[in-house]
Amino acid sequence: MITLWRLNYFYVVKILEFLKQSNRWKHFIGGIVIGCGANSLYCAAYAGVGVAAALELKDKLHGGECDLVDFSVTIVGVSVGYSIRVLCTIL
Repeated sequence: MITLWRLNYFYVVKILEFLKQSNRWKHFIGGIVIGCGANSLYCAAYAGVGVAAALELKDKLHGGECDLVDFSVTIVGVSVGYSIRVLCTIL
């Protein structure tokens, strides 16, 4: 039982370290907000991809590099946010 707890703790720490890199947690939270505010799956996908692309364009214009991982984290956040909206609607 203790080994399972340590394993879960290890994964949580790894995920938090991943989200702290390059402000990925902001991409994730922003995606959740977009997903929760979307009226349909199409709206969530369209707005999520648009905002993720705009954030990567901002990074590129300010001298950084486009990071596909940040783009993906934003899309995952939109998926989570829309899932939360659907669950709240059903319940």
